[in-house]
Amino acid sequence: MNNITNKSYGKRTDKSMKTIVRLERAGLKIHNMTVNYLIKHNLTFNQFKVLEVLYHRGDLNVSSITKLTMSTPGNITVVIKNLKRDEWITSIKDPNDSRSSILTITKKGINIIEEVFPQHAKNLHKAFEVLTDNELDTLYDLLNKVYKAN
Repeated sequence: MNNITNKSYGKRTDKSMKTIVRLERAGLKIHNMTVNYLIKHNLTFNQFKVLEVLYHRGDLNVSSITKLTMSTPGNITVVIKNLKRDEWITSIKDPNDSRSSILTITKKGINIIEEVFPQHAKNLHKAFEVLTDNELDTLYDLLNKVYKAN
């Protein structure tokens, strides 16, 4: 039984749907490449994101890290617990808000991110090599336009 239908929702809507599927597939392909690379270093993607944010942005509270890593409060709690267990980060009470903690990357955390990040950057560079510099700029600008509009 084959129930394939070629129903159209209008040329622009059909193209929009195809575009979002292509965008999701491209994003998933790059995400999987990244996850497979990080696994070799005993890092989850979420652990990597937290370490990367602390390394490049400095000490932050949990709320800021949650927003910057596009995580959820429940998920980030587990990630932070595991990073503390592995001694890749430490936390102190926020002197300005006793309900909040400030997270800091440790020397051990710095060592792992400095080991992993350069090749990660090269992997992303390679993933977008198919585009010219101008095309990459255009892709970024177009995605940014869609992001800001919705």
